[in-house]
Amino acid sequence: MISSYLIEEFYDGLLMIQPCFSAAEKLVHFLMGQEVWRRSGGKNHVIVMHHPNSMVIAREQLRSAMFIVADFGRYSPLIGNVEKDVVAPYKHVVPSFAKDFSSFESRNILLFFQGALFRKHGGYIRQKLYALLKDEKEVHFTSGNTQRNGIRAATEGMRSSKFCLNIAGDTPSSNRLFDAIASHCVPVIISDEIELPYEDVLDYTEFCIFVQSADAVKKGFLIRLLNSVKKEEWTRMWQKLKEVSHHFEYQYPVQPDDAVHMIWKAVARKLPSVRLSLHKGKRYSRSWLAKHRDSFFSLQKLDRG
Repeated sequence: MISSYLIEEFYDGLLMIQPCFSAAEKLVHFLMGQEVWRRSGGKNHVIVMHHPNSMVIAREQLRSAMFIVADFGRYSPLIGNVEKDVVAPYKHVVPSFAKDFSSFESRNILLFFQGALFRKHGGYIRQKLYALLKDEKEVHFTSGNTQRNGIRAATEGMRSSKFCLNIAGDTPSSNRLFDAIASHCVPVIISDEIELPYEDVLDYTEFCIFVQSADAVKKGFLIRLLNSVKKEEWTRMWQKLKEVSHHFEYQYPVQPDDAVHMIWKAVARKLPSVRLSLHKGKRYSRSWLAKHRDSFFSLQKLDRG
């Protein structure tokens, strides 16, 4: 994580870094001491803060920059928001499903979830859904993680399921959504505060189902809703998942319209608003300079003296 390191110095063209407890504060000090930061107040900078806890103690001071985040679950709206910042996908944990010849009939599990059942904040809904769904036929709802055989079990389960639950946890999003996309398992998103990557160019309703939390916890609601999705509609969503899944793949070297390329395109789409803010910020710079010219020159004389 970026907050685990301190930018120390440039040496023979290389950026030297070393661990430091107060890295975030020292990074802020370093950035704000740079002329390129001062010229725009940081508005033309991009900072990757993808982990929900990244740079927590420095966010307020860096708020003028554009952040690349996983979601805004641990951000004040004044510091991080979808108008200013870019949402990037988590890297999926399960392998990509390159040769997916499955069908509506071959995916014999209606609904799949494997993950932690006890979470903080908005994640309380997981326990409610577990109580409602654990005994439902054609539903796989169990506790699990990435340890031991967890990834293999999740891979097999998602590839055998028509729908995969993405439920709010400690924060609105998680890698589970992107595991479902990589597995071409139609995501069922139950997370009222979620913000999604590239949603200004992708219509997620073409390959995801959104359910409000208040409806999801009504007895029988979720199963009735999913059973109402017939073969033709599900197949259309499954085909769309196969079309868009490459947008969520992190690759090296970067490929056209993969995750890295899509993130940079999202950054580029923010540039007009950044430029507008910078231009408006300069409106009264001449007046400000005129008002403070005398005190500025007085300080210069003192420095020379």
